[in-house]
This record gives sequence, C-alpha cells and structure tokens, in this order.
Amino acid sequence: MLDVIRRNGVTLAVFAAITTGMTAVINAVTKPTIAHQADLAQKALLDQVVPPDIYDNQLQQECYVVTNRALGNLNPHHLYLARKNGKPVAVALETTASDGYSGNIQMLVGADFKGKVLGTRVVEHHETPGLGDKIDLRISNWILSFDDKVIHGSADPHFAVKKDGGDFDQFTGATITPRAVVNAVKRTTLYVETLQPQLNSLKACGE
Repeated sequence: MLDVIRRNGVTLAVFAAITTGMTAVINAVTKPTIAHQADLAQKALLDQVVPPDIYDNQLQQECYVVTNRALGNLNPHHLYLARKNGKPVAVALETTASDGYSGNIQMLVGADFKGKVLGTRVVEHHETPGLGDKIDLRISNWILSFDDKVIHGSADPHFAVKKDGGDFDQFTGATITPRAVVNAVKRTTLYVETLQPQLNSLKACGE
C-alpha cells in the first residue's frame, strides 16, 4: 500500500514539474509578443487622440506622471508629450470623469497648449448599456464631436451639453454620462493649457 502511495506521489510530482516547466517556457516565448501587441495597441490609441502628422518624436517614450484635481482625482495620471522638431506641441493625457452615472469613466484626452481638443477616447467605463455607453466609440460616434473643438476659458458656454446651454448632444434618457465626459474633457484641456512652463520638471514614468 505504501509503495503504491509513493509511486502515485512521485508520478504527481513529476507531472507537476513538467506542467510548471511547460508553463514557464510558454510564458517566456509569448511574453515578448504580448508586450509588442500591447505597445502597438497603445500607439494606435495615442494616435487617435494626437494626430501623428503633428509630431515626430516617439510619443510612448515621452511618458510623464502628473497629479492634479482637474484630472478627476489626485491619483497619478500618465501624460505623453508630443514634439515637432523638438518643440512641445501637444499632449495625450489620462483623465477621469469621476461623476459618471455608474462610477468613474477613464479617458484619454489629446490637446494642444492653446485650448484645442485634438481627440478624446473613453478607455474604461461602466455606464448603462443602451444609454450611457454611447460614449464608447464602438457604440456611437458621439465621442468624435470633441475633435478640433477649442475651449475659450473656463466660462465658455459652448463647452457643455445642450441641456446646459452648450453645443454637445446629450443622450435620450441619459444626460449625466455625457455631461460628465464633457466636463472632464473641459477640465483636462484647460489644465493642459497651464502645463507648458512645467514640462521640464515633470516626473518621468517609472522613476
């Protein structure tokens, strides 16, 4: 009986060792491919909010960390600095709409330093399907309405949903969600306007 138990134990140990080894090998082989695909996906997203024809640097390599309440909370947010001929021209900046109907809406906003929104994308949300989820480009083109809009100061009446007297459509039965996104884009873009003098003192990602 003891011999049977020992043999079964040895068999299980060998099987576990082989399985663990195979998992380690597969992970080592696929890790570079997964990382490469993640980089490509990130670059594609960045290029959706900052047009690639306006910059000539490696945008992903110019990553900095900023913290400001204008970004929805005091958590660290990543900022990607776009340059043309070495001169800063725009940023892609992570931001949070903390007043969404179903919680935080994580976004990426591209803007120059003169109040112009270059592009906006929602990267994570929990808004109601069929109502608030129209902020997602996979559901509707509403998010594209921010492209090339210029904000003329914090009191700009146009940068609001139509229910509040602005230019942006709200959704039938769901005004809270688009209002939250519009306000977040506005706050973020106005914050970007203040950043240019601080660029040389920003903390690099990973430091």
